[in-house]
Amino acid sequence: MSNLTILFVCGAGLGSSFAAQMATEDVLKAKGIEAKLDHTDISSAAAMNSDIIITAENFRPQFAKFNISEQTSIVYLKNIVSKAEIDEKLSPVLQQKGLL
Repeated sequence: MSNLTILFVCGAGLGSSFAAQMATEDVLKAKGIEAKLDHTDISSAAAMNSDIIITAENFRPQFAKFNISEQTSIVYLKNIVSKAEIDEKLSPVLQQKGLL
């Protein structure tokens, strides 16, 4: 059982972050990885503690301004509901954290 936390971030913390969360749940389930998943808006994200942040590529400039913990990996997606892209970009992060 993992205590991995993944935070999904979008502008309002509602629509696209929740869609990305649901797509990622399927990817994690296929890998047999359990994680605590949550979603929020971009302004709250910097204050929240998580192992991984998953967000859209267009938020990269905003994240560059935040002081995010070095322990937190940020995964930027072009298509936030693409399970293939989520798998491709999340897998190396999970390996780095010793979960795969």
